[in-house]
Amino acid sequence: MPDTIDVRIYYEDTDCGGVVYYGKYLGFLERARTHYLEKRGVKLLDMMNEGMYFVVVNVGIRYHKPARYADILTIHTEIEEISYASITFRHKIYLKDMETKISTAEVRLATVGTELKPKKMSDGLIEALKI
Repeated sequence: MPDTIDVRIYYEDTDCGGVVYYGKYLGFLERARTHYLEKRGVKLLDMMNEGMYFVVVNVGIRYHKPARYADILTIHTEIEEISYASITFRHKIYLKDMETKISTAEVRLATVGTELKPKKMSDGLIEALKI
C-alpha cells in the first residue's frame, strides 16, 4: 500500500539558480522510506540494536522537471518487490499540486548483519512490509 509525505524545499537544498541540487533527492527518498517503514511498525533503531541494517545497493532516479526553492513536494512511496533479504521501493515525486511530476526513482535495499553480509528478514518483518 502506498504512503506519502510532503517535503518543503529550503534554500540549503538548492544550487545557485534556486533549483534543487540533484543529490538532495537521495535524502528526500530516505525520509520517505523511513516514514513508510515506521508507519508499518518497523522500528529501525530496534533492528539496529538486534544487529540488522538496511543498506542501499542500487538507486535509479529520473528527473522529469526541476523543483525549486520554496516548493512543497509530495513523495509517494511503495514497495515494488520483497525477497528474503532485499526490498525494492518505488518513489514518485510531484509538486504539491499533484499535476507536475518532478522525479521517479527505484531504490533497492538489502538487509545485512553486523558483518555486512546478507541477513534474512524475519517473517514478521516481511509481513509488516506487505501491509
